[in-house]
Amino acid sequence: MLSDFSSLIAATARWLTSAFPPNGGALAAALCDVQARQAVTVAAWLRFPTPTDAALAGMAGSGGSVRLDWITGVEGGGEPWRSWVDEVVASWAACLLAEPRLAEVAVSAALDGGHTAGAPMEFRRLTAPDENDRRAAALLRHPDLLDRVAGLHRAELMDLLAAGQPRAA
Repeated sequence: MLSDFSSLIAATARWLTSAFPPNGGALAAALCDVQARQAVTVAAWLRFPTPTDAALAGMAGSGGSVRLDWITGVEGGGEPWRSWVDEVVASWAACLLAEPRLAEVAVSAALDGGHTAGAPMEFRRLTAPDENDRRAAALLRHPDLLDRVAGLHRAELMDLLAAGQPRAA
């Protein structure tokens, strides 16, 4: 299932780590990337809960990073991967990164969906980051810095999680 929209997940995670870069060297970059990918994966699974939704997202692509770049002041350039960034997924991922308790609820909801297909999934770096994770992703997890992105679609995420089950985008 993940392969149906892996480009969306990869691009959106890359956007997050570009906009909110890691603090430190290669290990910090890897830890920051894992946290972003976990948050984006959970957000994408919630946004595209069915195999049909995932396939359509993979075929149609998404809106790109233009609005996100403008909101954060990131220089967007013309890199092709930016067209695969999903604004809603980025916003929801930002919510999850800023609020570990919300991340736990979201992971639970996402794992109840059909994306895991029986495969064991772990999102520890998202839901229970250790000190190294926090230090590496200080900007990526900073609630005040993330607020402009998280606030774009926070209400929809909260409604979705309050309803108790993912729905089609």
